Amino acid sequence: MTLAAKHIQPDTTAELEQIWFTRCPVPTASGIAYKLGWLSDEFAADGLPVSTLQEARQLGHHHYDHELPGLFREGGNVPALAARAAGAPSRLIGLTWIEEWQTILVRPDSGIQRPQDLKGKRLALPAWGETRPGSIARAMSLHGYKGALSLAGLGFGDVELVEVALQDQERAANPQEGLQRLWSGLDYLVRGEVDAVYVKGASAADAARRLGLVVGIDLDLIAEPRYRINNGTPRPITVHQSLLDNHFDLVVRFLAQTLSAADWAANNREALNAILEEETRAGSAGVAEAYRGEFHTTLAPDLSAQRLEFLDIQKDFLYLHGFLERDFSIADWVDPRPLQAAHELLAKRRA
Repeated sequence: MTLAAKHIQPDTTAELEQIWFTRCPVPTASGIAYKLGWLSDEFAADGLPVSTLQEARQLGHHHYDHELPGLFREGGNVPALAARAAGAPSRLIGLTWIEEWQTILVRPDSGIQRPQDLKGKRLALPAWGETRPGSIARAMSLHGYKGALSLAGLGFGDVELVEVALQDQERAANPQEGLQRLWSGLDYLVRGEVDAVYVKGASAADAARRLGLVVGIDLDLIAEPRYRINNGTPRPITVHQSLLDNHFDLVVRFLAQTLSAADWAANNREALNAILEEETRAGSAGVAEAYRGEFHTTLAPDLSAQRLEFLDIQKDFLYLHGFLERDFSIADWVDPRPLQAAHELLAKRRA
C-alpha cells in the first residue's frame, strides 16, 4: 500500500490546541528559537503550548507523512518531497541552506584525495528503508556521490555501489551513537569491504575521529553549491494547508521568530555552538569541525529563485532514482505569503 493510500484525512476544522514542530538534529532557526524560549513565549498568550514531535514519540510518523494540521516541519527534504509526491496536503513556506560537513570518508591509506580517485572504487550505499520517505540514508549517499563524481566527469557506471545493511539506531547506547549509526557504511569501510562512505554533520565528524577515518573529498570546499544539493541543502520549512487556511497569523508569527533567531545566531556564535552540541547530539569538536566559516550568519529562511531551483534539482533526482511516487511542480507547492508577512511583522515590531 502506498503512503498516499494510507492517508487519513484529519479534522482540519477543529480548534487548534497545540503547536508542534519537528526538525532534524542540525542547526535550524526554528530549533534555536525553541531553545531560547521564544516560540513558547510567542504563543503563550494564545494558550497554545509548543512542543517537538521528538517529545511525543507516538506522533513521530508525522515527520514523514505531514498529516498533523498544527505541525511546522523544518527538516530534510527527502521526507518532505516524498510526502508531497504521495499527496500530503503540505505547503512549502521557506528554505534554508546550511553547510554541514558533507564529505566522503576513506581509510588513511586509501589514496583517495580527489573526485577522480573514486573511479573503480567501492562506494557504500545504504539499503532501502521500510518506506520511500524513510530511505533518507540511501538518498543522501547516492546524491552525495553524484556530486563528487560529476566534478571529475564520472558517473555511477564508473564505480561499484555496494549495498550495506541499515544499522538499528534504536539499539544504540546513546543518542549520539544512534545518529552516527545513520551512516551504516562506516563499519564496512573500517573492515575494508568498501573504499568510501558519504557522510554529513557533526555526529559523522565525531564518528570519523572515533574510527580513525579521514576525509578523502570535502564537498563543502567546492565553490559551486549545486554539487552539494542533498537532503539538507536546501532544507524546507513546510506546514499543513489547513494551518495556512485557518491560522495564517500563527504561521506568520512562527516564521517571525525563526527570522529573529537567525539574527541572534549571527551575533552569538559561542552561545550558538553550545546549543548545537545538544541539537546535533555531537561533541564540541564535532560541531566545530562540521559547522565552519560564517555558517551562523546564514540560518534565515528564504524562497530565493536559486534555492527553489536547487530544490527542483533534488526533486528530479529523487524521482529518477525511485524515492518519489510521482513527479510534481515545486512552483505549485510554494506559498510565499507567510514569509513575506513575517518580514513585515518584524519590521513593525522593531519600529
